[in-house]
Amino acid sequence: MKRWLPSPMISCVLLLFWLLLNESVEPAQILLGAMLAVVVPLLTQPLQPLGYPKVAKPFLLLRLLGMALIEIIRSCFNVSRLILSPRNDKLNSQFIRIPLDIRNPYGLALLSCLINSTPGTVWVEILPGNHELSLHVFDLHDEQWWVNTIKTQYEKPLIEIFK
Repeated sequence: MKRWLPSPMISCVLLLFWLLLNESVEPAQILLGAMLAVVVPLLTQPLQPLGYPKVAKPFLLLRLLGMALIEIIRSCFNVSRLILSPRNDKLNSQFIRIPLDIRNPYGLALLSCLINSTPGTVWVEILPGNHELSLHVFDLHDEQWWVNTIKTQYEKPLIEIFK
């Protein structure tokens, strides 16, 4: 089965998105979507040198993405308020370092996507040697809060998801 469907989860998602984009569940669309769901993972398999990611806890992944979406929306309002405020000369924009325990490349990639999608934060780099994340925060008030938030709300679930 792995020979024809190297990643059944990706194939299911591709089929679902195909049907959603076409707004149809006609047999022809289902057949075309199923063909794409089989062919695309087979063609992209050489682009995955480590293989497709193994998601140990998919429901935890959905919960993490939902929580991140709420955080992104909240940050949009906060950053907009700060930018439009007449007192924006008192912003405390700084770089901070956060020690990371996660080593999985897929987990690190998703962490960087979540951080960069949140207005007011930018993933700068992973500092070599000590595996620390260099993070730029638009308006920093409490560095320890940021460290705790990244470690508990993002990194801890990602370690469980990508075991």
